[in-house]
Amino acid sequence: MWIWQRENWPHFTWDKSIIEPLLRTTRLNQGILLGKTSHYPQSDERIMLDTLVANIMHSSAIEGVKLNAHVIRSSLSSQIGFEQENVQTTVQADGLAEIMIDAVVNWNTPLALNRLLHWHKRLMNIAQPIDKSINLGRLRGKGIMQVVSKAGDKTIVHFEAPDQSIIDDELTQFLMWFNDSRMDPILDPFLRAAITHLWFITLHPFDDGNGRIARLLTDLVFAQGEHYSVQLFAMPVSIFGDRKGYCDALEKTQKGDTDITSWLMWFIQTLNSTLLDAMKVIDKELFKTKVLNNIDQTKLSTSQLDVLLLMLEGKFKHGINTTQYHALTKVSKPTASRHLAGLVKSGALIKTDANGRSTKYMLRLSKLDSCKTKL
Repeated sequence: MWIWQRENWPHFTWDKSIIEPLLRTTRLNQGILLGKTSHYPQSDERIMLDTLVANIMHSSAIEGVKLNAHVIRSSLSSQIGFEQENVQTTVQADGLAEIMIDAVVNWNTPLALNRLLHWHKRLMNIAQPIDKSINLGRLRGKGIMQVVSKAGDKTIVHFEAPDQSIIDDELTQFLMWFNDSRMDPILDPFLRAAITHLWFITLHPFDDGNGRIARLLTDLVFAQGEHYSVQLFAMPVSIFGDRKGYCDALEKTQKGDTDITSWLMWFIQTLNSTLLDAMKVIDKELFKTKVLNNIDQTKLSTSQLDVLLLMLEGKFKHGINTTQYHALTKVSKPTASRHLAGLVKSGALIKTDANGRSTKYMLRLSKLDSCKTKL
């Protein structure tokens, strides 16, 4: 039996003794992320744009769809009203940008079937020819909907969705719960996001694109729960990094009963990893800003500043020597030595204890401490 065939479907249960500690840790890291962002040198516009691009790129990549990040960024900039970039957009990019913006900006709009159908039409409306069997902007047609893979000559059925004849009623129930649950003071928004993701992808109401729309709905829930923090992290990046874990967690849950503890564990732990990764990005920018604010950049040559910026981006983690500086900047070795000595004098670098050819130069400031919590 599949989960949707269980008598208690869709009345989900979970082990609170396992899930609530994970939620507390993830909530703590969300708060730390929000706190760090108040000191972030980049503008809110830049943060939002970077996050939305990452969301679209990685959600598509999970399904094996490769996109052009510059085109996606240009389309998002244009539609949000940010300064446009000189990159020609496409029908596909404009559609993906539109539905992403709709999810995270128009979060206060109730979810209805016609909105989901519009998302599907824009998601699948690409320039190149598509499978003619796909119902664009319509629910899937008759026939069994299965998620399968091949192992030699053997076909493995990972999941089978509810029959098309009951999809209308199932979606009606899902949409009613989605809109009502937003006002539930007991249901944590992170749990609501996890349930939304699982429930929708289990219904599998479209011929294609169900995973991407499930992840879009997840972002909509995040936006409804805290409409600013959703602009700070992109969960599809972490899902892409653990695609096998994602598929395994879904499959295990969809083959089980309505106790979804294992799915919630995977989802919350992955969300927590996403928040930690977002903090690393902010820490890196804060560290860079701290270093640059503590030196007089006007006294540095272009080569010195270029090398320093590379080191602040994480290059030469174990230090840079004269030979590497010379190879990178094309200045003479004596000049390279003087430039590195100048960076030491400026306060940006320190010279290691080793002498001769083993001499290296490291960033002076240690990276900012991160009070982030792992699960």
